[in-house]
Amino acid sequence: MPIEFTHVPGKIHAADASFFYDFVETATKLSLIEDAGFQRIVIDDQAGLLTNMDLAAQTLDRTSSLEVVLTHWAGVIEPTVAARQLAALDARSGGRLSLRMLSEPLSDDDAEARPAGHTVVWQRIDEYLVLLKRLWSNDRPFDHEGAFYSVKGGYVPRKGPHGADVTIRMGGQSGTALRVAGRHADVFELAPGSLAEIRQSMERLRGAAAEHGRAGKLRFALPVRIRTEDRIRSEDRPAASCQKALELAGPPAQVALSLLSYAALGIEEFMIVGVDRPREIATAGREAIALLRNSLARREADAPASGAFASRAIPGPRAEC
Repeated sequence: MPIEFTHVPGKIHAADASFFYDFVETATKLSLIEDAGFQRIVIDDQAGLLTNMDLAAQTLDRTSSLEVVLTHWAGVIEPTVAARQLAALDARSGGRLSLRMLSEPLSDDDAEARPAGHTVVWQRIDEYLVLLKRLWSNDRPFDHEGAFYSVKGGYVPRKGPHGADVTIRMGGQSGTALRVAGRHADVFELAPGSLAEIRQSMERLRGAAAEHGRAGKLRFALPVRIRTEDRIRSEDRPAASCQKALELAGPPAQVALSLLSYAALGIEEFMIVGVDRPREIATAGREAIALLRNSLARREADAPASGAFASRAIPGPRAEC
């Protein structure tokens, strides 16, 4: 089973500067990230969606293989506008764009029109994604009247290379969130927890996806924060997006062994938080990523009994925010 790695940028020093604060320096780090064995990078800047789109465009222009995971929220811009902009980015990238949909509270205007709540937020995300996919695939204009959006003559003339098959990434733990993710998500970002808790979350999501005939189309990603000795000493802050991640500390070999237990559950992607400095990026690629891939290759070649790799470095999940 191939394992992929996603880089999740965070703060780079105590001054709280964004990973992207100096794009000349960032371009060098992006090259290191590609060379280190990461397949993608998350764009989730604290400045918001429009900044994310600009950073995504710059990142796509300065890389050749990295998939750019653009963090997005329903309700910030109209779906017809978003569909055009995202299709243009996807075309610009040659198909290296994926969309990471997060939940966001309703705006004040929306709250006046209807009671704001968790279920309503996810209902809006559901309708928003339905519209995006329609706009990316339709061959003629259409009208739409829904609970949250009204579209007249909706049409995107220049589709991206993947059309409506842009990879959608989602997360969440409530039954409502899982139902929406089961309908739309290609990649589901898991919450931190014990092996048993994560296995249960995966089973719940597969059940939700099965209702839409999509149980076999899901991939699972797990955010993992790696704490190096330098990071522990400097007491750096977590990522700007307040990314909750399973936390591992120790030498690269120990980290790789710990991740094997999660890979055995069927997790195919690890979202690595906490490796933002050039030396950390290079070390993660040369040691932790390479060691995990080599260990998995040996495991598959030897076909050991299930559960042969037990986690020795995880006393318990730790989420920071």
